[in-house]
Amino acid sequence: MFKATRIASTALAAVLCVLSAGTSFAAHHHGVHKKAPEHAANTKPVPDDQILAVINGQVLTQRDVDNRAKLFVLSTGLPISPEVMQRMRGQIIHQLIDERLKTQEMLKRHINIAPEQIAAAISNIEQRNGMPHNALRDHLASDGVSLTTLIDQIRVQIGWMQVLREQLGESGRVTATQISQREEALQNEQGRPQYLISEIFVPVADPRHDQNELAFTRTIISQLRAGAPFPIVAAQFSQAQSALDGGAMGWVQEDNLDPQVVSVVRQMPVGAISNPIQVAGGFIIATVQAKRVVGKQMGTLISIRQAFFPFETPLNPQQPTAQQQASLQKAMHASASIHSCDEMEALNKSLGEKHPSDPGTQVLERLAPQMKSILEPLPVGKASKPLVSVDGIALLMVCKRQQKNLAQQSPGEIADQLMNERVEQASRQLQRDLERRSIIDIRPEAKPALN
Repeated sequence: MFKATRIASTALAAVLCVLSAGTSFAAHHHGVHKKAPEHAANTKPVPDDQILAVINGQVLTQRDVDNRAKLFVLSTGLPISPEVMQRMRGQIIHQLIDERLKTQEMLKRHINIAPEQIAAAISNIEQRNGMPHNALRDHLASDGVSLTTLIDQIRVQIGWMQVLREQLGESGRVTATQISQREEALQNEQGRPQYLISEIFVPVADPRHDQNELAFTRTIISQLRAGAPFPIVAAQFSQAQSALDGGAMGWVQEDNLDPQVVSVVRQMPVGAISNPIQVAGGFIIATVQAKRVVGKQMGTLISIRQAFFPFETPLNPQQPTAQQQASLQKAMHASASIHSCDEMEALNKSLGEKHPSDPGTQVLERLAPQMKSILEPLPVGKASKPLVSVDGIALLMVCKRQQKNLAQQSPGEIADQLMNERVEQASRQLQRDLERRSIIDIRPEAKPALN
């Protein structure tokens, strides 16, 4: 959606967004099947090891595509029909080809991702979402998704960022002068509209023949409007750099958007999913989380501490265990007796710190309605009532409230934005170079999905 900035996504963002959004790992992968001709119900299924493409000598098989499709269906939490998945198959193949090219560039530069880095990334996913150790592995296994699928995505995610750091070199440094120039530019934008936008970009190779891409875009929109999480779909299928963040672009001014997108988002209600927006190079799907004018958006920042009493087994509300009943009694006592954030933090550490004591500063107005209703009336220094979930009981305490103009970007935030723009540009250029230099042999079995 940024003018002239389109690149391929990586897939770790999808898993991160799934978990951070609280999406259930319910078993919905029954909608994913191997392709079989519609006119011959008794035709043998496509073999797992059938080669669909060869990328510089490295094969892409039917098994690779099926595993990625299963992960996508699992992450959306929706039952998706075989027909819909068949229409998405081409984009899955494109994405996996891009990842093969990135992996090969990593190997060429002798960038090796240690198993400890991958394990740490998986552990971080689990910790951020209050999951026990190895729970993610077990969730994937129970739904028939190979852990290798996730590991490969994490390896590409970490390694590609190292490639881009090498590519940028000294030009990747953001100077104080550049930050000042951006601050001045923002001052000149005072009072103009600004949008908190997420995007999905579907590229079109030949604008004269864009029917397949348009049909795919409409399929994605129908899934989003049915309830598929936008960040998951964006991270899986968007070909913009913002896919790394689940499609989130942050706050952007109209001058940074394609004119076609501006004309749509001006009229869009907050939370709506746009129709396909045709722009140079492809189609955009947009959603707007909020609108404001540059330089003005008051909000409430709250500092929080929490304590979590873990259950040894998942809660059955009709038959709580003795351990769960005891945990509730301890939580009720702590709720009445704890009167400071230091005490709350100490309690959480004594309980094993299964959830972080300090979840970070939060913007009250951006919290989910249920969480906002708990924290908004809670006095500073007073513990909440016990909040019972399937895996344990949480206590929350507000340590500090502060009114702030959220539209004022700090120098650090500006530096991050400038760096993201450079990384996006470097990634786009390098990806094009890799594609030009590569020999990609698409086998006949894959061509119907790509045409």
